[in-house]
Amino acid sequence: MVPDEKANNSPTPEGVRGRPGLVFITGGARSGKSRYAQELALQLSNTPVYLATARHWDDDFEKRIQRHQAERDERWTSIEEEKNISGLSFLNNVVVVDCVTLWLTNFFTDNKYDIDACLQQCKQEIDKLNRAENTFIIISNELGMGMHAETEIGRKFTDLQGWMNQYIAKQADKVVFMVSGIPVAIKG
Repeated sequence: MVPDEKANNSPTPEGVRGRPGLVFITGGARSGKSRYAQELALQLSNTPVYLATARHWDDDFEKRIQRHQAERDERWTSIEEEKNISGLSFLNNVVVVDCVTLWLTNFFTDNKYDIDACLQQCKQEIDKLNRAENTFIIISNELGMGMHAETEIGRKFTDLQGWMNQYIAKQADKVVFMVSGIPVAIKG
């Protein structure tokens, strides 16, 4: 079921249809971000691409990946890429990038928790996406709205996530904040 665009202030798909751009969807865990992103992608394309950034960390995470895969039907092309998302060719298509948090985790661990290195590399990737001839629907989490991280590494990652969310939102044509399954347009 596609959300009622007028009732919940969600972005108008016609504002994105037929032209490249960035749509940024953010919110808390289990707020409906992925579901909404997929519905929006299917409004914009009959053959969207799902770009998964998750690493296969453990059995529990593998089950989460399988659940997400089961949510998509034959209209979708699925691609897995942990970091170099701008290096892929999408042929003028609509691409759901799920998600920034997992993507940042890959940079964060590979760069041994160096926030500056992560920010530089990730901003370059987003800048390249923003110049591509595609519509990217980018999903992220709002970690800073939750509990305060107990560890130094946790606090560093929360900072990294917040700064990248701000950067992507600034670059994006449209920004949607998901609250309890309800999309709220905050930009565009």
